[in-house]
Amino acid sequence: MNDPKSKSLEAILQEYQQSFSAKLFGEESAEEDDLMLVFGLTQGMKAENKQYWGRELGMCWQRLVQELCRQKCANFAEGIREGKDEICDLVIGNHAIDTKYRIGSGDSGTLKKFKNYAARLQEKGYEPIMLILREDNLPSAIAACTQGGWTVKTGAKTYEYIQQATGVDLQAWLKQRRNQYRISP
Repeated sequence: MNDPKSKSLEAILQEYQQSFSAKLFGEESAEEDDLMLVFGLTQGMKAENKQYWGRELGMCWQRLVQELCRQKCANFAEGIREGKDEICDLVIGNHAIDTKYRIGSGDSGTLKKFKNYAARLQEKGYEPIMLILREDNLPSAIAACTQGGWTVKTGAKTYEYIQQATGVDLQAWLKQRRNQYRISP
């Protein structure tokens, strides 16, 4: 098939080849994080159903941070909701905080949502802060969040922020619970 129609079909395939080649997927580190260690969860176990573990560990992380701040911060408030949107998970003073386990998706819908939420929070007079447990996030997603108005903290910087806000070393607390809540594989 060497006719003009074939060339247009080839062009489509070449376009997608370039697009796929340019797409960077955030490689998840092989390291276990503090939350995984609490449950005795290995990367191998997590790899069997990444979406499930990412969602569940993310919700666990969110609830831990919320509860700790609820107990320790006099200026704590619940997350801000607008209609069906929860634009942040909690508020401490003028800091509107969103918690994430890891950002591994750089899809345009997710990034637009993050930018939109930051703008809405800033309009309300808040400083949007994203506290991410893991450090192996998709760089383009982190850059988009930062450019969109979020102050992004990952790993050790997240733990430092939490300790400054609450007076509790959450990382040490989690490390003391290593394998304490071990799950059966």
